[in-house]
Amino acid sequence: MPDMRRVLVILAIFPALLTAQSASRPASSDAVGYADKENGRRMSTDAMFRIASQTKALTSIAIMMLLEEGKVALGDPVSRFIPAYARTTVMVNGEVVPAKRRITIRDLLTHTAGISYGTDSAVARLYQEKGLGPAAGWGWYTADKDEPVCSTMERLASLPFVRQPGEAWVYGYNTDILGCVVEKASGVTLEGFIRARITGPLRMSDTYFFVPLTQRDRLVAVYASDSANHIARAPNGAKGQGHYVEGPRRSFSGGAGLVSTARDYARLLQMLLNGGELDGVRILSPQTVALMTTNQTGTLYSADGEGFGLGFAILERLGADNSLFSVGSFGWGGAYGSQYRVDPKQGIVLVFMLNQLPNRSDVGRSSPRSCTRR
Repeated sequence: MPDMRRVLVILAIFPALLTAQSASRPASSDAVGYADKENGRRMSTDAMFRIASQTKALTSIAIMMLLEEGKVALGDPVSRFIPAYARTTVMVNGEVVPAKRRITIRDLLTHTAGISYGTDSAVARLYQEKGLGPAAGWGWYTADKDEPVCSTMERLASLPFVRQPGEAWVYGYNTDILGCVVEKASGVTLEGFIRARITGPLRMSDTYFFVPLTQRDRLVAVYASDSANHIARAPNGAKGQGHYVEGPRRSFSGGAGLVSTARDYARLLQMLLNGGELDGVRILSPQTVALMTTNQTGTLYSADGEGFGLGFAILERLGADNSLFSVGSFGWGGAYGSQYRVDPKQGIVLVFMLNQLPNRSDVGRSSPRSCTRR
C-alpha cells in the first residue's frame, strides 16, 4: 500500500470554492507539506504550480471568445488561419496517406483531429527529427523552444498524424494549434490575449506562461516518484524543473504552458460555474459555456458514461469515473499531477495542485475525483 502521507508531504494544495452568490468565498483551502523540501520552503496557498494541460481550458475559452465575436467558427478549417494545414497526412499501417478532409476548429477543441503528441512508435522518429514528440520533453513540452509557437505548429503540419480527422479521440498538440489560431485571428500573441481578455479581467494576477523573476521563489519544485513510491527531486530541464524561470521565454504553449496558483485557477472555474461571469465581468455567454460543457464527441471519448466537450471531459453517467460527482460535472488535469473539477449541480469548484512528474502514486485517485461537497 503506498504511503500517501509521504506523497502529500512533499507538495500538494487543495482548495475548494462554493458558488453561492459570492464569487470568492472559499469553503476549504489548505496547503500541505513543502514547496521546496531541500531548501526548507513550506507550501503556501499562494504557491505557483506548473499546470501543463490545465492551460487547455484557457486556450479553449479564448477560441470561444473569438467565436462569439465572429472571428472564428467551429466548422472553419484550421488552414483558414494556418495555411500549412491545408493538406495534412496520416500514418496508416506504416504508410503516409492524405487526410480524408481538412481539420477543423471543432476537431481541435474536441481532440478528434487525429493529432497525437508524436510519441507513438509509428511516428516518433519523424517527430523527433523535427524537434517534437520524443524531442519535446515528455512529448508536450515547448517552454525551451526559442521560437514562437506558430513556427512550431507550422512545422507540425508537415508531419503525419495518427488517425483520420473525426474518426477517433486522440490526445495531442490540438490545443497548441488552437493557440496559434488565437494569435492569427486576434492579431496579438496568445500570452497577450489571455492576459488582456481572461486573466486580467478575472484578477488572476499569478497566472503566467513564464514566472516573473521577482516571483521565482513562489514556484514549487518538481518531484518524481518511482513504482515503489519513493520520491526524489526531479532533474533540471524539460523532463524536470523546466524552463519557466530561466529559458527563452518565447513559446506560449496553448496546450501545456501556463503556471498558476490554486486561487487563480479556482477563479477561472468559478467563472464557468457562473455561466461565464465573475464579479461583474463577463467572459463568455451562458450559451457558450453550455456548449463547451456538453458532450460533442458521441462515444469517441468513452462509450461508458463519459464524453468530451469543447475543452473538457464531461460526466454523463453517475459513477462512470468512479467519483461522487454529479452528472454534468466537467474537468481535466495536468501532467504534473494537478486536477480540477466543476460540479454545477452541487455548486462546487474543486482544484488540486501538485507538481510531481512522473507520478506513480495513487494520490490522483484520492484527490478531486473522489471528493464531493460536505
